[in-house]
Amino acid sequence: MKRNLFPLVLIFCLFVSFFSCSNKSNKRPRKPVSTVNIKPGKQMYTSGDKVTLDIKTRLRDGELKSVKVYYEGELLKESTELNFEIAGVELDQVGNTSFKVDAEKTDGLKNSRTKTINVISDIAPKQLTYQVIEKYPHLKTSYTQGLEYYNGYLYEGTGETGHSKLMKIDIKTGKPLQSIDMDEKYFGEGITLLNGKIYQLTYHAKKGFVYDLETFAVIDSFTYKSEQGWGLTNDGTNLIMSDGTNVLTWLNPDDFSIVKTVQVANNRGNMNVLNELEYIDGIIYANIYTTNYIVKIDSKTGKVLEEINLEGLIDMYHQASDRIDVLNGIAYDAKNDRMFVTGKLWPMLFEVKFIEKQ
Repeated sequence: MKRNLFPLVLIFCLFVSFFSCSNKSNKRPRKPVSTVNIKPGKQMYTSGDKVTLDIKTRLRDGELKSVKVYYEGELLKESTELNFEIAGVELDQVGNTSFKVDAEKTDGLKNSRTKTINVISDIAPKQLTYQVIEKYPHLKTSYTQGLEYYNGYLYEGTGETGHSKLMKIDIKTGKPLQSIDMDEKYFGEGITLLNGKIYQLTYHAKKGFVYDLETFAVIDSFTYKSEQGWGLTNDGTNLIMSDGTNVLTWLNPDDFSIVKTVQVANNRGNMNVLNELEYIDGIIYANIYTTNYIVKIDSKTGKVLEEINLEGLIDMYHQASDRIDVLNGIAYDAKNDRMFVTGKLWPMLFEVKFIEKQ
């Protein structure tokens, strides 16, 4: 009889133990859970729109310490209420912008929720075309990735693995006066000149190089967080790079830390595949990769102010056998107010003037 009772006693003990553990786990403190509802609800918002945020937080146990609401990292409101609204929030940034809610209980448990929306520009960009002022020869072997004009010379960075280089060029002849090849494993990208140095990005390596302007000696290298390096320019203080998205990133030229980012959009949506860049008096000009367009961007807001169509620019100036690729390369001669453009493998560099369409 005792032998037969043993299995029953064992099952009973296991049953009690299971429910005891289950009850203990149910008593484990839970994180607060917040939701963000934006009113009015839209697929896409416009810069300048004002919205109301409806914040709701649920507690399974414990007491609420605070709820903090942020817009693009800036604190909008801190509250001890579970449910509240924030009215009249102006959407003053373009691109994929976000609201973040941090909720914390008195026991220290925290939780965050993020709501992302797309905000387009409130400006309809002016539509421009071009006038050719002058033409200059350009090396047909140069897969142009970066272009700069400085002190009477062109500086060009080229791409393609095994063929990437940095060159100083006589603009009248198109011939290199000085050149340095990159290591064959690198695909060269955008360049810029700042404080007696030349900075050059690479495509996939997440690595850049710093050259002495006079000797082209490599004096430093740096890494960046972006998955890809595309265009590069500077505002006189910081480097500004593109990475194939609609985001422009400002980098400190000394330690290469991120100073800020700006998203770019027009009145139709995000302006992606920003490529070669040129900064002129607070405005950034950018090639839109695989297109004939250059866009003019407000560097503070990221709004596209003008869209310049350069269709047909190279058509009359190349042979059928030439392996020409897309428009890419913008350089500005500030002293003489001249704008130069070219493309990958183009046999010609053009001085152009941008004019409104008639």
